[in-house]
Amino acid sequence: MPLLVTLLPVYCTAHSRRLKRTTPASRVSSTAMAAANGDASHGANGGIQIQSKEMKTAIHSNDSPKTLLKSESLHEYMLNTMVYPRENEFMRELRLITSEHTYGFMSSPPEEGQLLSLLLNLTGAKNTIEVGVFTGCSVLATALAIPDDGKVVAIDVSREYFDLGLPVIKKAGVAHKVDFREGAAMPILDNLLANEENEGKFDFAFVDADKGNYGEYHERLLRLVRAGGVLAYDNTLWGGSVALEDDSVLEEFDQDIRRSIVAFNAKIAGDPRVEAVQLPVSDGITLCRRLV
Repeated sequence: MPLLVTLLPVYCTAHSRRLKRTTPASRVSSTAMAAANGDASHGANGGIQIQSKEMKTAIHSNDSPKTLLKSESLHEYMLNTMVYPRENEFMRELRLITSEHTYGFMSSPPEEGQLLSLLLNLTGAKNTIEVGVFTGCSVLATALAIPDDGKVVAIDVSREYFDLGLPVIKKAGVAHKVDFREGAAMPILDNLLANEENEGKFDFAFVDADKGNYGEYHERLLRLVRAGGVLAYDNTLWGGSVALEDDSVLEEFDQDIRRSIVAFNAKIAGDPRVEAVQLPVSDGITLCRRLV
């Protein structure tokens, strides 16, 4: 029987792979979205059968990859065919280091890093901003893609996780391109805007931080990124939960993020200042080209 391949989020199927239950502190990947509207048990065919609305389901964890692809085998095929063979050796080293971390699931997956690298090269980006850094996987991808005299302003509320990846960034010979700024993103962006020379200075921005502030980041980044420049927002499909009903059974953490992302998606959809596209890559990525 031929394999049926689809990009529908995994909550739409009763035949996704085995649901992994986790503690409240962890996150179940998007494969758990099949049970986002209720408890689940395994049928004779290995599929998930919805039973009740008693179980609250988290969305992301280290237990499974951050992807909206329905087929795990298809995801592995994509990684093994197009991503891993072309992966920079330092990107691979940092990816493996990050995967061992308790919160490794927070990192941008390698296929997303590959997409960002391509976009940076296509746009000829030189000066970039990143809001939300973690161990620096996407920072490294950016630093490798931009010219030697380019700069990525990397903003994160804590330097602790970034310091895990910094030795690899130094080993890759691109640490001089990284301007790490520790602290809350909003004041740092406001400080950048306080200097008029920074308005329209940047070619590219990547945001993967607190989702509740995406709308506020967008307003500031539209001033910092030049006309024709690109703003990229990560996790804008949040495991497929954005398509669920408002009363769906999710952990409170995920429900709050879901509401924020839904509001942000609506904002971008109606924003005449940008040309936007939403891609089902990784956990959903929205790309905006500034028009004016």
